Amino acid sequence: MARYVLIGLCEPTSIEDQAIFDEWFIDQHIEDTAKCPHFVKGSVYKLSGPHLDGETVSNYLSVYEVEADSYEEAERTLNDWQADPNAWEGRRHHMETMKRAGQLPIKINGSGWYELLKSFDGPESGR
Repeated sequence: MARYVLIGLCEPTSIEDQAIFDEWFIDQHIEDTAKCPHFVKGSVYKLSGPHLDGETVSNYLSVYEVEADSYEEAERTLNDWQADPNAWEGRRHHMETMKRAGQLPIKINGSGWYELLKSFDGPESGR
């Protein structure tokens, strides 16, 4: 089975939507997505600062580690999972939060599937 990461570059739709973004995306959506079959782990990061002179295109980065035969299979499974209102016990609360928001409280600046080619442990690995 291949290893992939699904990444998302996103942020709240506006400054006024920060609280609902935090509740829906950070507190609920990452966990909701991580519970999908084939998904190993879900994490979200907030931008702390730029690296070198590179452009920062998003304030938040979501990273999902996935094991599947193909990214297409993982994508199909994820789409089916997200369409199922009874996928897990937390889904109803997640959907109610989105309904209260009135729309998806998220602006997606980019996303994609990346296949693991190589990985190296650093000196702090395993701590």
